[in-house]
Amino acid sequence: MSWRAELALALSLEQGRSVARYRHDGPLRILKTLYPEGEAICHNVMVHPPGGLVGGDTLDVQVTVGAGAHGLVTTPGATRFYRSEAGVRAVQRVTAHLDAGARLEWLPLEAIAYPACQAVNEARFSLAPGAEMMAWDITALGLPTAGAPFDRGCFEQHLEIEGVWLERGLIRAEDELLMNGQLGLAGRRCLATLTFAAGAPLERERQERALDAVRRLIDAAGTDLAGPVLAGASAAHPQVLVLRALSDLTEPSLLLLRQCWAAWRHALWGLSAPPPRLWAM
Repeated sequence: MSWRAELALALSLEQGRSVARYRHDGPLRILKTLYPEGEAICHNVMVHPPGGLVGGDTLDVQVTVGAGAHGLVTTPGATRFYRSEAGVRAVQRVTAHLDAGARLEWLPLEAIAYPACQAVNEARFSLAPGAEMMAWDITALGLPTAGAPFDRGCFEQHLEIEGVWLERGLIRAEDELLMNGQLGLAGRRCLATLTFAAGAPLERERQERALDAVRRLIDAAGTDLAGPVLAGASAAHPQVLVLRALSDLTEPSLLLLRQCWAAWRHALWGLSAPPPRLWAM
């Protein structure tokens, strides 16, 4: 039996405090809202108790961030796309809108594509002028340390920043050139993207400062094909910075993205980066 779970999260700034309100239908909700940085920034823990999706299941998350509010959303565990019947897809969909002066940090743990899954992972963001956001997407193909390689199945990705940026990817396990070619994944099974986006063009000085900060971290992580992480960062659009990473396992890419998230927080927003409590567990 398939199910649909929905969550609508609204963040608003009220007397200097970022306040989170939500409604849900099905097994998807905000477990806790925390203020480790003071009242201006709220950290939200989103949970999906079943932990995974099979063909026919849909997770639908809608986020709105009001003017001046600042919210961070993370998860306590990975999203697991399990084996599905051929042609029956499991879908995770995120849609977010940021009003002027709003900030959003969308930082869930990884999505794991189990062998023979049929998965769609979508994220769509719209930003008003003056709004800014950071979001990452981490995909682990199979479970290599458990002897379950991604040798069957399909994983489709969609990332969109309305009117500014659109990219789609289709990963088929049987696509040998993509999975193992040097112009594809080069045999690596974790791919990760960290994006910074703004509702208006970024000043060149901010772009360069942000890129310099993460390129130093990338150099330290190792960028040649023999290293633990293959990564690069660029100003892909006047309103978008993108960092991409490939690694054999999830942990090296996740560690690099956490470091780069902290660096961009400092370089672009002048904020420190206390990690969400969940990340230490």
